[in-house]
Amino acid sequence: MNTTIPEVQTAVVSGVGFITLNRPRALNALSLSMIRALWGTLCAWRDDPAVLAVAIRGASKAALPGSEDVLLGDFCAGGDIRFFYQAALAGDSALDDFFTEEYRLDYLIHTYPKLYIAFMDGVVMGGGMGISQGARLRIVTERTRMAMPETGIGLFPDVGGGYFLSRCPGHVGAYLALTGEVISGAQALACGLADVCLPASELPRLWAALQTQGMAAVLPYLNTMEKIAYSARFTGLSGYFDTNVLAAFSLESVPAIVAALQVQDSPSARATLATLRQRSPLMLHVVLEQLRRARHMALVDVLRMERDMVWHCFYPRHLGRSAAASEVVEGIRALAIDKDGQPRWNPVYLEEVTVAMVAPFFISPWDAAQHPLAV
Repeated sequence: MNTTIPEVQTAVVSGVGFITLNRPRALNALSLSMIRALWGTLCAWRDDPAVLAVAIRGASKAALPGSEDVLLGDFCAGGDIRFFYQAALAGDSALDDFFTEEYRLDYLIHTYPKLYIAFMDGVVMGGGMGISQGARLRIVTERTRMAMPETGIGLFPDVGGGYFLSRCPGHVGAYLALTGEVISGAQALACGLADVCLPASELPRLWAALQTQGMAAVLPYLNTMEKIAYSARFTGLSGYFDTNVLAAFSLESVPAIVAALQVQDSPSARATLATLRQRSPLMLHVVLEQLRRARHMALVDVLRMERDMVWHCFYPRHLGRSAAASEVVEGIRALAIDKDGQPRWNPVYLEEVTVAMVAPFFISPWDAAQHPLAV
């Protein structure tokens, strides 16, 4: 069976369902139509005994229209932030649909009963992490550029980010969540955010082998994953990160983290401070609280909490602001609309953020029975 959807291409061969995100000029960023196509496909395959496993990749800009060549590209750069901006300003209800349906899709992937394999080559950020972190086999390469960069646009690491980042070893999850730092495939392995790191040149061959051999093509990786993961843990975070910097992110408040980094006064500490100063001060405080809560929550509860949080991000009524004056609309404006790189954060300084500004992000705007993710 072959089905082609403009931005999502699917096929079933040798008992494996193949998905290609086909929006390469946008680094395969997710649109609402893509989320709906993925949901429909995965639900159908979940109940189809002829499908034993699922593999997902991103299309390459180099692929020719209509070509059957296997050319892997950037996996997925996240959600379509230009759509977020336009929908927020227009009061378009599709914005709410996007996040509700995206989080449902992420939960489906995390709980999928069949082997789900993510080819996480190139850019893997934001929503791309949402559709890959629940995979049973997460493959990265030397080309992988992974991040949850949401604090840079006045948002927070959603799509279950509170869940998987809070469970990273040491304090690297808080570091990645607050800074939005981009990490390599090898670093992702050490952080527990990937299972296998392969040369990018191997991925087309593995994709093709899945089409001829079915699940047998990945059995060697599945059988050695625990050994690979142990090796990465043995190497430890110290091989890839400044552990003194990471230790600062164990502290209980953002001002305390900043103070600890200032005392260190090392090149990496200064670079981290410079990054934090570019992020939304308000959202840095919100994200640290998000991780603290998520650490002790089940995935389904984390996703519900994050759905509440994203509502407050786009409808910051407790701050007396409209959507147009929200941190996220301002952050997207500076990054992708005007591209001036100068977001006007409010508050401007970390010290101006109060508990009264942060706490309402964690109050649901819905009764439990009416929550968009209640079912």
